Amino acid sequence: MSSVKNKAVIVTGGSKGIGKGIASVFAKQGAKVMVAARGEAAAKETVEEIVQAGGIAEYFLCDVSNWDSVQKLIAHTSKTFGAVDILCANAGTFPQKKIVDLTPDDWDDIMAANLKSTFLCVKACIPEFEKAGKGRVVLTSSITGPITGYPGWAHYGATKAGQLGFMRTAAMELAPYNTTINAVMPGNIYTEGLASLGEEYLNSMAAAIPLKRLGATEDIANAALFFASDEAAYITGQQIVVDGGQTLPESMDAIAEM
Repeated sequence: MSSVKNKAVIVTGGSKGIGKGIASVFAKQGAKVMVAARGEAAAKETVEEIVQAGGIAEYFLCDVSNWDSVQKLIAHTSKTFGAVDILCANAGTFPQKKIVDLTPDDWDDIMAANLKSTFLCVKACIPEFEKAGKGRVVLTSSITGPITGYPGWAHYGATKAGQLGFMRTAAMELAPYNTTINAVMPGNIYTEGLASLGEEYLNSMAAAIPLKRLGATEDIANAALFFASDEAAYITGQQIVVDGGQTLPESMDAIAEM
């Protein structure tokens, strides 16, 4: 995937978890990475790790649910790297709260952080894609919402399904700018957040996956890298599940029969 070399990439939510993995993998392939995040300490640490490994990276503090903040992110990236070639819209939050306990404000907050932010970032990048004559957008969706459900994540699942609905029409509207948009749908990926749940819980999660392991952030990053590459130039409006086969078994009995 050498076609991303020297390309300017924005990774929202790029300081932790899957976003950090995406930022690191793109940097290893020679891309110039702008890590967009809300927390300075984590963003700075991620950039330092990338630079120490020989990559090119900067960070910008951004609230991706705020239009003014997103516009500043795009302008800063264009000024710093000379362009915005690839947008990895990865930022998102996943607080667990059942519908009976959800408030209207809770609902609005996650819609803004996960779904509105996708729209704002894509919209803000269109002038850059038009100027460059091409572009790539990769969304981080999820299996939760589009395929599966889990108590406490109705609001989260709605945003992730919503991203895919947005993507299909956006693919048509971005096509005149020679820009593609696709989505990666992670299953259970080992991140800082999951690590805090304890080894016993992680082992039980892995036992329900045919490949018998949780995914790594690099597994998601490699799929995003493909969608952003020249090799994927004729793919748009599509999604790929990266879950180790998690969504395949009809029940745990099917796992036991393997």
